[in-house]
Amino acid sequence: MKIAILAPITWRTPPRHYGPWEQVASVLTEALVKNGLDVTLFATADSITSARLQSVCESPVGESGGDMKVLECLHISHLVEQAGFFDIIHNHFDFLPLTYTKLIPCPMITTIHGFSSEQIIPVYKKYNAHSHYISISNSDRHPSLKYLDTVYNGVDETQFQPGDGDGDYLLYFGRIHPHKGAYEAIQIAMQANKKLILCGLVQDQDYFDEKVKPYLNDSNIIYKGNIDPVQRNTLMGAATALLHPISFEEPFGLSVVEAMLCGTPVVAFDRGSMKELILDGRTGFLVRNTEEAIDVINRSDRICRQDCRDHAMAKFSSQPMALHYMKLYEKIISRSY
Repeated sequence: MKIAILAPITWRTPPRHYGPWEQVASVLTEALVKNGLDVTLFATADSITSARLQSVCESPVGESGGDMKVLECLHISHLVEQAGFFDIIHNHFDFLPLTYTKLIPCPMITTIHGFSSEQIIPVYKKYNAHSHYISISNSDRHPSLKYLDTVYNGVDETQFQPGDGDGDYLLYFGRIHPHKGAYEAIQIAMQANKKLILCGLVQDQDYFDEKVKPYLNDSNIIYKGNIDPVQRNTLMGAATALLHPISFEEPFGLSVVEAMLCGTPVVAFDRGSMKELILDGRTGFLVRNTEEAIDVINRSDRICRQDCRDHAMAKFSSQPMALHYMKLYEKIISRSY
């Protein structure tokens, strides 16, 4: 079976720092290769993979500042022109590759990592019958689309070692954006009288300047920036809990899974996919607001850290994701669906 994985080109695959879609594409690619599949990764030229690598983009657009539309067209067409050499194309590049599905000889499976807006839905609807859609959580399904299955994102478990939570701090790990709740995390920590470390890419500078920066200091509310995977593992393992006070219906939460792989329980607002990721009372707590979050913070030390890791390993590590997708590839190629 010859598989083509189409990754985004905003960031390297795997990303140096932020880049969730590139991260999932990388973890899947490496797991498929380990399972003996013939895989070609279409990504930026500086990407790191054990699969064959093809690229037309020398460096990530998010770093080089190249023309995104031009490079997207070149990147996608580079794969499409070779479609006849593959048994299946696995698209992690959102909706644009769908426009080729009526023109190519091999099937395409598309993992929908999220919807940037309702305006892109007509494209997905048009190609319902010419692609196979995968949701990354049951909560992130659009009612007008047909889905082949839900496959939870997998994380490279080798990058996350169990920690004992001895850092005596809470952790926020995610984009600095109103939807992700950095401000709420600060309020929870302050009112619970706990130290908080924040990490993540500043995606909304005004929000950072107005809602985050005024509270930062060198003692109890600390911002570490957009850290690398090694720092991430260390900080997650030493945290007593991860705060995830989101204000939107999040399709998935990679940092939630990563924290649990380190044995760290998660206190999350019960929105979107959180109830599919967290076992309430066993691997963390699902709460409705900051008041409830403050109430459970002191109970997080009662969570068994090994239970957190075992749960994440069983459902969200690389092999469960790869095996699930391999079954779907076979089903699509044999048309047994």
